[in-house]
Amino acid sequence: MIRTAVLLLGLLALTACGVRPPPPGDPRDVAALAAEIRGLSPNIDPAEAARAAQVAYRASFDLSRAYGITDPPLVHNAKVNAGTRPRGLCYHWAEDLQALLDAEGFATLQTARAIANSDRRFFIEHSTTVITPKGAPMQAGIVVDPWRDGGRLFWSKVPDDPRYVWVPRKQVLKETGRIRYVQRTAGSLVPLPIE
Repeated sequence: MIRTAVLLLGLLALTACGVRPPPPGDPRDVAALAAEIRGLSPNIDPAEAARAAQVAYRASFDLSRAYGITDPPLVHNAKVNAGTRPRGLCYHWAEDLQALLDAEGFATLQTARAIANSDRRFFIEHSTTVITPKGAPMQAGIVVDPWRDGGRLFWSKVPDDPRYVWVPRKQVLKETGRIRYVQRTAGSLVPLPIE
């Protein structure tokens, strides 16, 4: 009972203070991300790395405004789940950021989606977008995650992320039975076993 009251007071305090939507990326931050992307492979076009960094920072700013971000992430999640905000769950950020990056039509970069904590009972599952060199596995990329800091873009190499252990989204969905593949046989679709 006391623990519940303390938790409710903590959530009320977080809601009362709120956070402001983040400013657009500082040019030094954008340049640092571009350099990190370029460093993933000698085959990456420096202009594409710069554009990907600009899109990631600009999208974080624009999406935070579109989602109405005024609170820390978990408080905002509660508002989305209660129907008082339209979007802003982690998978919304990942989905929308990936779509904006993919719309650039990069020749030397690609995006992937990743999920963390899908196998952890007491942690919230988290989704993000990853930028990788074309043809490289997700683990060779950079996490771009605007959700965790309430619209401020966090990024790091996938294995260096201090908070999450990332797994390819497709793998998680297959392992948890949330996606099945189908095969067309004689004009009908037949479910395939989950691999």
